[in-house]
Amino acid sequence: MFSNDKNVETIAQLVEVLKHYIGLQSEYMKLDVIEKVVRLLTVITIMVVFCTILLISLIYLSFAAAFALQSLVDSLIWAFLIVGSGYLLLLIFFILLRRSLIERPLVRFLGSLLMSK
Repeated sequence: MFSNDKNVETIAQLVEVLKHYIGLQSEYMKLDVIEKVVRLLTVITIMVVFCTILLISLIYLSFAAAFALQSLVDSLIWAFLIVGSGYLLLLIFFILLRRSLIERPLVRFLGSLLMSK
């Protein structure tokens, strides 16, 4: 069966096509990994820039709120204490709801990014 020259030639062509296919698949996998890494780095960069701008804005707004509260409570120390307490309550709120607000959306995003074809 395999002694026929035509069969040997066909098997050799099949092996060459298979090698070419494996090479193309490895290139595709490399490009897919590169695309996902670039998308992930883009999202991380955007989030870092967004959080930095948000943090700077929050600092200025906190000082503005404390100085505005000073006239209501007649003490700058109490005004800053009220603003700080508000942030402490916000922190507790985020800690209590961290699964639904942070973990699940993050897992969903990373899952969709890494499992997409």
